[in-house]
Amino acid sequence: MATFTVVMRCLTKGQTHNLQKGLQQTQLDSRNVTNILCIAIGSQVLLRSEQFSTDRKCISKALGLEPASCRSKFRSKSAIGLDLPPHSTLWRKNQLALDLLSHSSIFSVSRNCRTLSTSSSEKTASTQTLSDSGSSDNKESDGKSDQEPKKESWWRGKNSWRLGLIFLGGTFITWGVGLINIWGAPQLDPDGNEIQDEFTEMPAALGYIRRTWKQMNIFKKKIQDPSREKLLPDPLKYPYIQPPYTLVIELTGVLIHPDWTYSTGWRFKKRPGIDYFLQQVGPPLFEVVIYSQEAGMTADPLVNHLDPQGYIMYRLYRDATRYMEGKHVKDLSCLNREMSRVIMLDCSKDATSLQPRNSLVLSKWLGEDEDRTLIDLAHFLKTIGTSGVEDIRPVLDYYNQFDDPLDAFKENQRRLQDEEEARRQKGKEESVQKKGWLSGFGI
Repeated sequence: MATFTVVMRCLTKGQTHNLQKGLQQTQLDSRNVTNILCIAIGSQVLLRSEQFSTDRKCISKALGLEPASCRSKFRSKSAIGLDLPPHSTLWRKNQLALDLLSHSSIFSVSRNCRTLSTSSSEKTASTQTLSDSGSSDNKESDGKSDQEPKKESWWRGKNSWRLGLIFLGGTFITWGVGLINIWGAPQLDPDGNEIQDEFTEMPAALGYIRRTWKQMNIFKKKIQDPSREKLLPDPLKYPYIQPPYTLVIELTGVLIHPDWTYSTGWRFKKRPGIDYFLQQVGPPLFEVVIYSQEAGMTADPLVNHLDPQGYIMYRLYRDATRYMEGKHVKDLSCLNREMSRVIMLDCSKDATSLQPRNSLVLSKWLGEDEDRTLIDLAHFLKTIGTSGVEDIRPVLDYYNQFDDPLDAFKENQRRLQDEEEARRQKGKEESVQKKGWLSGFGI
């Protein structure tokens, strides 16, 4: 079976130059080898294989036979060796090859080894089966494959990530060196002389790094802090009228609601009662200020559309907020106004975390048409403004303890009206009684 495997391997791979070397290592005579070769070729196992490209001249040269003799053996079915007497010497030597073919479930060998039958469909399938079995047997015997795997490139295929990593690293290094060169350079005076600073005495490289770090902290502080120390100008002086209270209002969620659809894109819906609200709380009662987390380029056109009458005196946007823990927080201490007279309306507790006592947190409006919060809020603020209270923070502290401050305010207003009505009714009764008592004396 080993001899048959060697012959099969050389023929299927087209390696005729290795055929003679492999046959010399066997102990079979030339007739036995020829019979084994004829079994493979005569049964059309190799003739139907696409890998078989060896001509008869090369095979006959490898076997040491004459081309004519070899050609006649290939064509003669009797050359397969099936005419040998049973249990003869050549018959026993060919038994390994015959057994291999008989057990492959492709051929059917008779008991006396005289008939060999195959089906055309099975012959076609046998080509791949025997080729695979021959190569697998050879791998087990030789311990190595015919074709060595190709070595993958260090920069291609699965290893291409290395090239990308080197490119990204080079980009970051180039960017870092350029940043240090720009921000770390010492400042120069108009004459081009270097201005002395706290990093001048340090080594040049360390000085450049320290100056860059300082500039980065300054840049970070500009992003986190409001754009200026005083967000509003100084209060108006006489003869101009300065409202006694300042009302700071968030835009999104309090006055408008953003809405997006496939057909219309982004639209902003006005909250019901917004015109009445601005009319009631506008000057001269309150100094109305829009203080929003939205960007100015987006929010400013909306404010122009909401307030055509000009009740809103000032507008502050995202650049005026303080960036803390990933959130934009409003800092009323930068408004340049007396904190005891500032009221902030918002729908986010995070935005009012710096001055919670000056804040009235409302429920976020989601676009309901039946909402009337702004009307109730206008009555609430107008009541505070007309009361002339010096410090609004105790008033806000009282109403902030309720889940809904406006409902609590309406309930207090209802009780006050009932008490006022009761006092008015009581006064009328006392007046009637007094008139009856005086009438008894003829007055």
